Amino acid sequence: MSRARQPPLVTGISPNEGISWTKVTIRGENLGTGPTDLIGLTICGHNCLLTAEWMSASKIVCRVGQAKNDKGDIIVTTKSGGKGTSTVSFKLLKPEKIGILDQSAVWVDEMNYYDMRTDRNKGIPPLSLRPANPLGIEIDKGRFPQKDLESLFPGMSADFTSENFSAAWYLIENHSTTSFDQLKTAVVNLKKQANKKNEGSLAYVKGGLSTFFEAQDALSAIHQKLEADGTEKVEGSMTQKLENVLNRASNTADTLFQEVLGRKDKADSTRNALNVLQRFKFLFNLPLNIERNIQKGDYDVVINDYEKAKSLFGKTEVQVFKKYYAEVETRIEALRELLLDKLLETPSTLHDQKRYIRYLSDLHAPGDPAWQCIGAQHQWILQLMHNCKESYVKEQKGSNALLHSPMLDLDSDVRPSPIGHLGQTASLKRGSSFQSGRDEAWRYKAPQQVVFVEKLTKLVVSQLPNFWKLWVSYVNGSLFSETAEKSGQMERSKKNARQRQNDFKKMIQEVMHSLVKLIRGALLPFSLREGELRQYGGWEMKSELSGQWLTHVIQTVRLSSESLTALEIPNDMLQIIQDLILDLRVRCIIVTLQHTAEDIKRLAEKEDWVVDNEGLTSLPSQFEQCIIHSLQSLKTVLDCKPGEASVFQQQKTQEDVCQLSIGIMQGFIDCLEQLSTKPDGDIDTSHLSVDVSSPDLFGSIHEESSLSSEQRLLIALSNCRYLERHTFLNIAEHFEKHGFQGVDKITQVSMESLKELDQRLFEMYIEFKADPIVGSLEPGIYAGYFDWKDCLVPTGVRNYLKEALVNIIAVHAEVFTISKDLVPRVMSRVVEAVSEELSRLMQCVSSFSKNGALQAKLEICALRDTVAIYLTPESKSSFKQALEALPQLSSGTDRKLLEELLNKFKSSMHLQLTCFQASSSAMMKT
Repeated sequence: MSRARQPPLVTGISPNEGISWTKVTIRGENLGTGPTDLIGLTICGHNCLLTAEWMSASKIVCRVGQAKNDKGDIIVTTKSGGKGTSTVSFKLLKPEKIGILDQSAVWVDEMNYYDMRTDRNKGIPPLSLRPANPLGIEIDKGRFPQKDLESLFPGMSADFTSENFSAAWYLIENHSTTSFDQLKTAVVNLKKQANKKNEGSLAYVKGGLSTFFEAQDALSAIHQKLEADGTEKVEGSMTQKLENVLNRASNTADTLFQEVLGRKDKADSTRNALNVLQRFKFLFNLPLNIERNIQKGDYDVVINDYEKAKSLFGKTEVQVFKKYYAEVETRIEALRELLLDKLLETPSTLHDQKRYIRYLSDLHAPGDPAWQCIGAQHQWILQLMHNCKESYVKEQKGSNALLHSPMLDLDSDVRPSPIGHLGQTASLKRGSSFQSGRDEAWRYKAPQQVVFVEKLTKLVVSQLPNFWKLWVSYVNGSLFSETAEKSGQMERSKKNARQRQNDFKKMIQEVMHSLVKLIRGALLPFSLREGELRQYGGWEMKSELSGQWLTHVIQTVRLSSESLTALEIPNDMLQIIQDLILDLRVRCIIVTLQHTAEDIKRLAEKEDWVVDNEGLTSLPSQFEQCIIHSLQSLKTVLDCKPGEASVFQQQKTQEDVCQLSIGIMQGFIDCLEQLSTKPDGDIDTSHLSVDVSSPDLFGSIHEESSLSSEQRLLIALSNCRYLERHTFLNIAEHFEKHGFQGVDKITQVSMESLKELDQRLFEMYIEFKADPIVGSLEPGIYAGYFDWKDCLVPTGVRNYLKEALVNIIAVHAEVFTISKDLVPRVMSRVVEAVSEELSRLMQCVSSFSKNGALQAKLEICALRDTVAIYLTPESKSSFKQALEALPQLSSGTDRKLLEELLNKFKSSMHLQLTCFQASSSAMMKT
């Protein structure tokens, strides 16, 4: 049952008029409970929600939009109150048009005007198109109303840059009082402006004459250069003739100087030998070039040179060539070792690893460098994971040694307590929305285990893809170049990969097992064996992580699993991660329910004993909202992602969750019992108050700022009644909605326990109230030595019965003040007790005189008729037995007297007996 809030009401707006985008302050009542509660805000029919800033339930600040209506209401809409009303309105003013040269208090955006005559956008500055005074005469603004001008020139404009420009409108608006002579002057000014525009093209040509002259000079220079080239050609032909003469002279000299020619032949032979040496300088310089290129990192050049030298000199028999080729092999062997070291060096990118493997393959390195790289990468990933764990464990121990404040204790329970949030409000209404304290909790520093899991999963997700891709490239042979393929290296690699599939599978499984066990060691140490705990554990577990942190960890592990699944790693290798997620989900549910049970036990501290008009406090609502909040926090945990199993698939989990749920319900029942049976001195009632909306006599309960034990019992009974009829059923629906198993058992056990508590509290209250009334009957009957055998003629109902009725009325008033619905139940039991005692007393009388019988029958009938609406079969039977114990009235006079005395009694106590009337009961039950 929820209490609907009043709809929003706007009672003021400041300012109440303005142009578009004016900032306004809206004031009123019930304007929302928070920013998220505000879902609508319109001013003059325009939606202003985007600019709205919720300040409080009575104040909102926003900006007025470009509305169509000139005047309209301010309508606020909230989730809690719906669409509201307004007692004020806002007037939207049209902004005045401001010229470029006009003074303005605000910034006016410049416009790039469009020339309709030439159908193109001119890049002319706006000031040249829009002068402040185009006529060149003094402007005299008239006092003609703007609306009259708009009606006189419909669809036109006084703006001379507009295509709908109206000259008449412009003259009326700016020169209504200008003389005719001044208008003539304006015509002359306009003609001058037109002549200036016509002269603009001629002036442009005049300004470019110097450029034309420079171009003419350049052409003349080029012509002169061409003429000079003709002279050089003539000189060249003369030079050729001279060379021919010299050649003939040289031939004659050769015949004359034969000895000189002989020495020339010897020199030519020597030159030929040197040419041979020059031809093989590649081999002689190769060792030095290899060292230089290795230092530069040009491994491709080294490999190409080596392949060339090997093909040329690999099988040579020349000793010099053998010597130099051996030096080349020595350098290449050193290069193989260098590349292998770089390949096994970590960290390294996948691109570099592929490059080094390809180099080693082209250099025909022994063994299988690709597999060596895979093994080294595998060991490096494992080492990174363990180093990550050791660093965080060491950091945790160091932090715990320094930090002693509860606000900074990383192991302290930083989960958001729903009870703490509920205690912030004086009176929480049933059905009201529950706001989580999550935002406050996340301000604390995360526990080291949580940070470690995030770091560990990030590490694996960042390293494993390259590791997996390296294996895939190894399997399909893409690590090797075309030369390797031609030499058969690729086929040998594929064959090796097929033989090592099981070994690689074990590597992946080892990484997965290490990941899972490291996370279990940090979060689920009880799931590891003792030996594994020493290797993968070492965390200081002062207190277990809260459900909130476990939920965060589950989300982190889920994202990691999705990333690994995207690599197309076989599902059987990732199944261990799914098992970890399942165990984390189960543990999160268990921990959350355990913490919820602890919070429920502390609800007794939050009871404020504020009673609403149905006799309920905020305790049932706090209980329900606490459980709903816990279930909502488990929603992502309970939902199954692709590939995940249901968290309730195991029978043990179902039983544990069922028992915890029952424990939560039982804990609240114990809380109710503790509150209702606690001694008066143990309850702090200094803060008690009542719901001012209740029209009943609630103020009488707290006049002395304290509650009696009987009143607490009544409040507890009222809460029990509401729990049985509403709260427990609502909680059962939420359990079923979230997929809990055994909801019927939870509800049944909880209901039985609640009914037992209700019955115990009810019996205690009846004992408190009925026993004094029943105990006063016998002394009252025989007060003044009254004797049924010897008494006077009855004159009315005696005082003892009136006193008993007054006490019953007091009980009625007390119950009615707390809860109207409890009145029939309590009154029926009180009447049963009184009627049973009265029947016993009548049956114990040995004999009655005539007057005694009449007196007894008068009092029995008076009591029976007064409480007729609360009679039960048991009380009716008691009254019947009491009347049967009396002698029958034989004379009509006695019966008439009895009737008169009964009427007299009812008339005299009419006011007191009003609460026993049927109309009161009917009204009470509605």
